[in-house]
Amino acid sequence: MRLTLDMSLDKAAFYDHIKRQLHLPDHFGNNADALYDCVDETSERIDVYAENEDKAADHAVKAARALRDCENVTWHSFDPSDLKRSDFYYDLPEELIAQKPLEPRNSSRLLSVSRETGDIVHSHFYDLGKFLRKGDLLVLNDSRVLPARLYGKKEETGSFIEFLLLRQVEMDTWEILCRPGKKAKVGSRFVFGDGKLSAEITDIVDDGNRIARFEYEGNFYEVLDEIGQMPLPPYITEKLENKERYQTVYSHETGSAAAPTAGLHFTEEQLDELRAEGIETAFVTLHVGLGTFRPVKEDRIADHLMHTESYYMPRETAQAIRRTRERGGRVIAVGTTSCRTLESIGFPEDRSYSGDTSIFIYPGYEFKVIDGLITNFHLPESTLIMLVSAFLGYEKTMLAYKTAVDERYRFFSFGDAMLIV
Repeated sequence: MRLTLDMSLDKAAFYDHIKRQLHLPDHFGNNADALYDCVDETSERIDVYAENEDKAADHAVKAARALRDCENVTWHSFDPSDLKRSDFYYDLPEELIAQKPLEPRNSSRLLSVSRETGDIVHSHFYDLGKFLRKGDLLVLNDSRVLPARLYGKKEETGSFIEFLLLRQVEMDTWEILCRPGKKAKVGSRFVFGDGKLSAEITDIVDDGNRIARFEYEGNFYEVLDEIGQMPLPPYITEKLENKERYQTVYSHETGSAAAPTAGLHFTEEQLDELRAEGIETAFVTLHVGLGTFRPVKEDRIADHLMHTESYYMPRETAQAIRRTRERGGRVIAVGTTSCRTLESIGFPEDRSYSGDTSIFIYPGYEFKVIDGLITNFHLPESTLIMLVSAFLGYEKTMLAYKTAVDERYRFFSFGDAMLIV
């Protein structure tokens, strides 16, 4: 079996994580002698992977010495290239998957975890300011979700069709997913919203997606906003009554297929209060693609091919980052999308940036820009939990997730929040 150790954890967290992995009883004594006795008595081979050996506390050094003395233990220094997809699995009861957003937005719970020690504090998102300092900078993704799911019917037969807009090819031409696909042959025509929008299939691309040309009166995005539905993730099965609840209060640039969900917790009033306390805000734009939900299929995570998304950073944000560094403040990314944008650019010069990124951040990555991260709780074995593990550390991340499950936090897009500083 595999035993992973974060040598920098405090004693209680260090032994709690060992007990969980080795299924040791609650009365297990949290010391090296007890650990040696339990491991030495089992005939099972144990591969120990040690993280942060250069930051090892005294209790971790003693535990490591005890484990090395066990004949059935093989010791390995932590190597990110050894990590498998299954290393990021955790058990999540289905009832913890949030189906609806809370009101008000910032009433969600907040799990704050120290990047240095792994110490955890439970609070609520409206208490976020207690964990921030004057001079810190929050970088938020102002992308706005396109209401890209359309329900309509085929012109000739009146049979049901569902479109999901993926990307704009030309002015009124989009690449789409459609269901059922067999109805969408080249030349087929469909109507949506009682005729407010119509479409003709003009091509079928290699992966089976369709190319559709749309016809309408007025402004396409206004029509779409009237008749389109939010492309909610597949794990949300309940209808969203208010489409704005899948938008951040600061969303501005339309183009995402999914919300940058870490920002859903903020209210306008809370942002104003934080600014009044000397906490600066700045914005980037990264349009979230459906690839964010693409599962990691390769066993070795380093073999995963990341999807590509477009980003933009205005000059004002680059200047804010530089000012924050100069005054000794912390750059805190609100969401994995903001994090990926900042880390794709690196420490910025005094100018704007735009481009595409397919950056895949997993343990072993050296962060260039961010000092903190606000995020939601992500799917098991997803690229997003891998990104969090790269920033917080693998062991601290898996321990924080176990704690969140045990404490009945709400998970995924409409769930609770996590702050790492």
